[in-house]
Amino acid sequence: MNPILIALVISLTANATLGWAYLGQRDDTTEAKTALRDMEGQRDGARQAASECSDSVEALRDLAAQRARDAAPARAAAAGKAQGHNQRADTILSTPAPVPGDVCASAQTRVDDWLKGRAKP
Repeated sequence: MNPILIALVISLTANATLGWAYLGQRDDTTEAKTALRDMEGQRDGARQAASECSDSVEALRDLAAQRARDAAPARAAAAGKAQGHNQRADTILSTPAPVPGDVCASAQTRVDDWLKGRAKP
């Protein structure tokens, strides 16, 4: 065999091996870049979702504050009305029974008095 032919076969084998390794590395790099783009897309999607969630929470906070401001007068009126009811209940509970010894008759008398009070214009 000719030494040039042997060197040519060795060179051809080495070049084929290097070409095969290069192509394998190129494919791995392409897959890694694709995976990186996918992960960046997922990251960007998660950031967008978190931003939208934060915006929604902020809007809900503003709405809750507005509703609290709108309801404050109604709550104050209800508290005033409840205070009158509480005083009336305390008065009823502190007075002795109208019919001593008969709880049912006492309750009926109190209801009748209450109904008379409601009938007044």
